Amino acid sequence: MSNLEGRRIGIAAERKAEVISKMIRNKGGIPVIYPLQGMQHLDEDTSRKNIHDFLEKPFDWVVLTTGIGAVTLEDAAKKAGVHKEFLNKLHQTQLAVRGRKTMQWLKENSLQAEIVSPDGTMESLLSAFSTNANQEDIFLQAYNQDDARLKDSLDHLGYSVYLSQPYYYEKPLDKVINSLKCDIADLYLDTVVFTSKTQVRNLFNDESGREILVKAFNHKVLPAAIGKVTAGELSAQGITDVLQPVDSKMGAMVVAIDHHYRQAQSP
Repeated sequence: MSNLEGRRIGIAAERKAEVISKMIRNKGGIPVIYPLQGMQHLDEDTSRKNIHDFLEKPFDWVVLTTGIGAVTLEDAAKKAGVHKEFLNKLHQTQLAVRGRKTMQWLKENSLQAEIVSPDGTMESLLSAFSTNANQEDIFLQAYNQDDARLKDSLDHLGYSVYLSQPYYYEKPLDKVINSLKCDIADLYLDTVVFTSKTQVRNLFNDESGREILVKAFNHKVLPAAIGKVTAGELSAQGITDVLQPVDSKMGAMVVAIDHHYRQAQSP
């Protein structure tokens, strides 16, 4: 018998939620989906302007923070008929990136980064830039969860920052947030799986019930995170013991949860 048999596993993701659900069901678990990511919107007008400005203005650095952002900018360049020019300028500009998907996009386009966040966090990238500040111009791709903080941090270091926002996330439905909050507080769920820091922030979007949520996670409900950034956001909310698989993939997460409960049942 699987160690997930009969256990309710909350899934805060929307994208690939069905894939995770199938893996959980295959092990006898009961997946419950709470789409906390919020609707993603690609801003074509902003992306087109970002590409125009990138090609027209001089930049010493391009900072790519997400794979989705890189792909969205590339698609905008294709639609504008300047895809070749876009990639050529990237080849001629110093690149700094974070994230596995962003690195995959670089590889697909034969690009190499001068700075790569070793742990996938923006903090590591900012640390690298803090030792190299000399009033250089940066093209920063970010999105609405992080843009102001990242730009302010780089501005403070002395860089001149152009902010590119090719996409953004809407806030998820209040009824979804409240439903998950209630099911955590009532200990209805055995585990909650988070796949991004956005989901964590949306759950703790206000102070209502925060203490109850943190207590539930720290004593009964298992918080599981894919990726160091997601796990770090849970820790920042006061959650002390977050399950994080070494391999940041869906399958590895389900295996890690199963292993956790097997150990918990051992004499």
